[in-house]
Amino acid sequence: MNKFKDTDMQAVIGWILRAGVLVSMSVIFIGGVIYLYRHGQTHVDYSKFVGVPDFVSNPGGIIRGIFTLRGRAIIQAGIILLIATPVIRVLFSAIGFIMEKDYLYTAITVLVLLIILTSMISGHAG
Repeated sequence: MNKFKDTDMQAVIGWILRAGVLVSMSVIFIGGVIYLYRHGQTHVDYSKFVGVPDFVSNPGGIIRGIFTLRGRAIIQAGIILLIATPVIRVLFSAIGFIMEKDYLYTAITVLVLLIILTSMISGHAG
């Protein structure tokens, strides 16, 4: 039976980071193309501040916006994917440390993951 190696987990984590950045970059690019196609000729009045539309400020609105091909919602989803990439990396690091039976680093990584998740949950939207 093959024993799990540290280099195997490093390769997986490296692949996760590369794939996460490439996927999020692609999603943002597609959203940008759609947005520019629909709103590229719109004149913007910079003398008046207009905030972010409501549909991109909550998960349900983003999902509905993706299905209706709204550029801003797709861009927002790409940004969320980009933010999620390092969080997934921390999760896979914890799994790797568990597989290596390195309990000190497992505890530290789980603590970091809990801090990140707590910060995301307790954050304020506006």
